Amino acid sequence: MPKTAIVCVTNDLSTDQRVHKTCLTLQKCGYWVIETGRLLPESLPLERPYFVIRKKLWFRKGPQFYAEFNIRLFLYLMTAEVDLIFANDLDTLPAAYLAAKLRKKRLIYDTHEYFTETPELITRPRVQAVWKKIENYLFPKLTDILTVNASIAKLYSVKFNKKVYVSRNIPPTFKPERLKTRTELGLPEDKKILILQGTGINIQRGAEETVLSMQYLENIVLLIVGSGDVIPTLKKMVEDHKLHHKVIFKAKMPFTELRQYTMNSDLGLAIDKDTNLNYHFSLPNKLFDYIHSGIPTLSSGLIELKQIIDRFDIGYYIQNHDPKHIASVIESIFSDNERYNTVKQNTFKAKEELSWENEEKVLTGVIRTP
Repeated sequence: MPKTAIVCVTNDLSTDQRVHKTCLTLQKCGYWVIETGRLLPESLPLERPYFVIRKKLWFRKGPQFYAEFNIRLFLYLMTAEVDLIFANDLDTLPAAYLAAKLRKKRLIYDTHEYFTETPELITRPRVQAVWKKIENYLFPKLTDILTVNASIAKLYSVKFNKKVYVSRNIPPTFKPERLKTRTELGLPEDKKILILQGTGINIQRGAEETVLSMQYLENIVLLIVGSGDVIPTLKKMVEDHKLHHKVIFKAKMPFTELRQYTMNSDLGLAIDKDTNLNYHFSLPNKLFDYIHSGIPTLSSGLIELKQIIDRFDIGYYIQNHDPKHIASVIESIFSDNERYNTVKQNTFKAKEELSWENEEKVLTGVIRTP
């Protein structure tokens, strides 16, 4: 009988490509995999080559949600057949750590961000203090730790004197059997398309300023695909400024479907603000999605983004988040076809090196460590 790995996540699993890749890698390493998360009314249907459990919870957010989730996760982990518990992010760690300790099971922790310094927490110091206490108590007790980039790994290594492995969230090599036309996707054929995508389109990611910049752009459409706290605000801004003909919203969708929209776009946006440590050291997944879709990136120049963009010459930068400035940069990008084509061609070179097939080796090494 193969060993069993239970992978723990607080989201609804449907669009979390990092965790999906983790499950597939665990399978390659010989584990029978169970992925457990939550089920929401808007959750997309799932088809996975491993076992999935999505629980309906009474609470959707706040301390009640985290308490309910961890209590139920702990009870499940205490009764399930399991050899390896794989915890994703700090909000699953209390239950995962306690169950692993009591049952003497192996625990791997994968932190997808610098959790305690997210903008949602730094504006609520009391809540932030609770999560910091949890992290400060549990992190020193961990043995196998992963994160998404070198900057965050260094922060944790210095703070806790722990070895932290880096496995960046690069997508697997994927090309649709047939690339749909813009008409089939409901997109304009005669305009340049900007795309902002992700399941974390939240505050301080530059989305509001991007929408406002559309007032100053012609023959360009902004495509926003995904979900996040700021989406209702963006839709209200589009209504207030009469930008319906310039901004298109699409709900979160499966990875293979999203890739169709990204490959049909002309410029990917990754313009998070440098307002907190989490964003300062972040490496958004969408950068790699843009690279693998063959489109340049417009970035705010955060440290991890800049290292990759400069190394491969695959993008452009804004200097600030003033909507007029953003619009002027976008206009200059599309006015220089020779430069744009060079940058676009460079994404294909970057794709060859920045592949999940290369990045997966780190994760495999951690999983197979005795």
